Amino acid sequence: MISESIIKTIKKARRIVVFSGAGMSAESGVPTFRDDLTGLWQQYDPMQLTTPEAFAADAALVWGWYEWRRTRILSVEPNPGHMAIAEWQKNYPLVVITQNVDDLHERAGSYNVIHIHGSIFSPRCIKCKSPHEFESTYLQPQDSGRRIDPPLCTVCGHLVRPGVVWFGEPLYEPDLRAAIFSAENCDLLLAIGTSGAVQPAALIPQWAKEKGAVVVQINPNPTPIDQVSDYNIRMTAAQALPQIVEALGFYDEA
Repeated sequence: MISESIIKTIKKARRIVVFSGAGMSAESGVPTFRDDLTGLWQQYDPMQLTTPEAFAADAALVWGWYEWRRTRILSVEPNPGHMAIAEWQKNYPLVVITQNVDDLHERAGSYNVIHIHGSIFSPRCIKCKSPHEFESTYLQPQDSGRRIDPPLCTVCGHLVRPGVVWFGEPLYEPDLRAAIFSAENCDLLLAIGTSGAVQPAALIPQWAKEKGAVVVQINPNPTPIDQVSDYNIRMTAAQALPQIVEALGFYDEA
């Protein structure tokens, strides 16, 4: 059960940020990229698939892996934690910042989600940055994966790349600025299912804390965020968030 002191603290907050990480998506069955190297991909190191250099060296290999991952994400559903945040957002203007590249927050009904590591559903031209629309899925969830040539940009004809932030790349500045602004201007931040190890995203709870916000962590395991959190809820997102939203009285009675 969520303690009454935590619920009272949340009720007092007026500017709330939800900051979600890989643990939240894992509850829906989305593996981390390091764990998603099965089938064709088990022979590769993650760094062979997640850098600009990897795409330059073998674009079909990298695009095929991301298409495989995207199709696998399409086969899972938002979990009760995603649904609880969306229900909360119907009643209160939460800011949602996520490290996850999937669309599970949006599919649950959340809006204006800040994807600080990009989105696997938002590919763009490698040259002119124009967004690219997917025509269809290339793979079936049971497919073991295969190389796929990336599409070409309809504006300039260059290759389209996955819309994620790769290792060695800076975060997309508008998203980073929005995340920093939200963190530094909130009075309560919930860090949910994040390891607190990936920089600079791991600094978001610290930025909030330094500006006087209360930090509540929801994670079944200790993380570096313990050092700045005021409360630690040792539960998963799917366990804790429905309890919080119910205690706030935001679930529809039906």
